[in-house]
Amino acid sequence: MNGSHGSNYMTDVLLTHSYFLRFDPKEYRAMKPYPPLGTLYAASFLRQHKLSVALQDMMLAESEEDLVPALLQHKPKLLVIYDDQFNYLTKMCLGRMREAAFRMIQIGKQHGTTVIVFSSDATDHLDKYFAHGADYVICGEAENTLAELAVSLLQSQDKSPNTIHGLAYRSNGSYEKNPRRELVDNLDEIHFPAWDLIDLQRYRNAWIARHGYFSLNLVTTRGCPFHCNWCAKPIYGQVYHTRSPENVVEEMKFLKQFANPNHLWFADDIFGLKPGWIPLFADTVNNQNVKIPFKCLSRADLLLKEDTVRHLQRAGCETVWLGAESGSQKILDAMDKGTTIEQIYEAASQLRQSNIRVGFFLQFGYPGETKSDIEKTLQVVKDCKPDEIGVSVSYPLPGTKFYDRVKSQLHEKQNWRDSQDLDMMFAGEYHPDFYRALHRIVHKKFSVWRGIRTAQEVLVHPTGLGKRALRSLASMLYHGMTLPFELKKLEQLEHLPRHVNSPNN
Repeated sequence: MNGSHGSNYMTDVLLTHSYFLRFDPKEYRAMKPYPPLGTLYAASFLRQHKLSVALQDMMLAESEEDLVPALLQHKPKLLVIYDDQFNYLTKMCLGRMREAAFRMIQIGKQHGTTVIVFSSDATDHLDKYFAHGADYVICGEAENTLAELAVSLLQSQDKSPNTIHGLAYRSNGSYEKNPRRELVDNLDEIHFPAWDLIDLQRYRNAWIARHGYFSLNLVTTRGCPFHCNWCAKPIYGQVYHTRSPENVVEEMKFLKQFANPNHLWFADDIFGLKPGWIPLFADTVNNQNVKIPFKCLSRADLLLKEDTVRHLQRAGCETVWLGAESGSQKILDAMDKGTTIEQIYEAASQLRQSNIRVGFFLQFGYPGETKSDIEKTLQVVKDCKPDEIGVSVSYPLPGTKFYDRVKSQLHEKQNWRDSQDLDMMFAGEYHPDFYRALHRIVHKKFSVWRGIRTAQEVLVHPTGLGKRALRSLASMLYHGMTLPFELKKLEQLEHLPRHVNSPNN
């Protein structure tokens, strides 16, 4: 059971969320759980309004039924299913997590509580969530809306819900949606997340057992100003607000004392976009002596400005993930990505020269992508030598230009069930099974290329033959042996007719 202000009396608000690591097989195998940061921010906001708060964290829970003991213990007046919008997996609106949210709404109603929901999926599908029993859905940036609504409901202010911006609510058998709420523009004014509500030892144990170190998450920004036409932004829209480097370092100091993580993940969509931010952050980290190895996400073009890579190294950066997406300039331009292939090469080169690990996000199946474009992407991976890759297929989410372009091709299934689903929700250039086979081949080729580099390094420096090198060499041998079979299968699949997912899928 997670913590609260106290549980010997009726709690004002029980917070939870609908991302269960166990329900996402790929992520469960990876076992890199992070606390629900957005939910912890919500708890902190509610506490500022003198409300008693408890949390039932579902990240490492067994099932939705784990909510029942928390309801019995805390007897909350309000149940808030508040998803973490800083976790990209929740932004994907996975079907299994939607089912979990519906079940938790049902459990909450069975226990007589008012149920409030906040998530990207609920924002996009208000009708579904109200049909499953939700009393209120928060749309847009949620903390202030939640606090205003909770105070109104708990203090019997007889405040009409139509006066609360950012809120959707039941009305006469249907629902109403109020105007959006203004975003918080000074993020330094926001209190740190309510870290004391999390059972950090469970997270530490999971990380240490699987990876030998303990990583925690934090964010420095909200939003993204770029225009990639497949990227959904139902919460923050096109804005970009940032905390000051000093404020971020204060939280790092707190986390170092409170939880002593070995590693940090900055979960921002774009880390350090504001001119001058990263150099000042590096200065502050070193002046305050709180350097902790971290990973972050960036763009190839941004890394080439202001000597950014050197300053990231000074700050303690260990890994940068780039949204490379494709090795074809034609596809990058079609995506409105705003980056060039040359920038990808140069950014990867600079990162490697600074001993910063490189991760590439790759996306296949975007409309118009041909076999030649796919080969160009593979060539970029081979040439740039990233240390890690994440491979997906184009995924249409409501509110994007990409979704509007392909929505006439969508049937009943419009969300992946989990993050390894990889179904093509629209009519791609090739059959969906082609892209699943391609996913396996890209990973196999990557393992072979990485293993070859490892072998070359070991020949030059035999003392470097450690566990990581042995794993890389073993992976190279296995995937090298199985790759020809997969390539032959891909060639066969290439000739299957184009296909959109069936309404019965």
